[in-house]
Amino acid sequence: MTFIDQHKQEFGVESICRTLTAAGTQIVPSTYFAFKTRPPSRRTIRDEELLVHIRRVRAENFGVYGARKLHAQLRREGISVARCTIERLIRSAGLRGASRAKGPRTTIPGNGPDTRPDLVERDFSATAPNQLWVADITYCRTFSGWVYAAFVIDVFSRRVVG
Repeated sequence: MTFIDQHKQEFGVESICRTLTAAGTQIVPSTYFAFKTRPPSRRTIRDEELLVHIRRVRAENFGVYGARKLHAQLRREGISVARCTIERLIRSAGLRGASRAKGPRTTIPGNGPDTRPDLVERDFSATAPNQLWVADITYCRTFSGWVYAAFVIDVFSRRVVG
């Protein structure tokens, strides 16, 4: 419908619908005009009202509430709504609650034998700087996702060198 709205002044609704039908998307001009003139359904109106409440409750609770806690809070406030409705609305609005899930899986076992040589023979000691460096990788959860950091450490001084 947005495509038709954007191009109807240039091509006309009937010719756009004819072209879309030829391309495999069957749409009749009367369907388009009925969609544009039809008032919003009761479900659409109710969904908009509920989204206002959902966003308010999430804002009051630092954006960590998921469907289960949103449902409980709205019920405590006297707003009767099904949990599946809340799940549908937060999914369509692109909202998510905070997850207690574990971190990302960083170690995946291989299929075959480990053929990499142990160059230090598990002896992680050094008598002077710059004799032995080891590497480590770690990750940290942020609001925008997981951040990975790799370090190169001098074994003697235990300082990050890279």
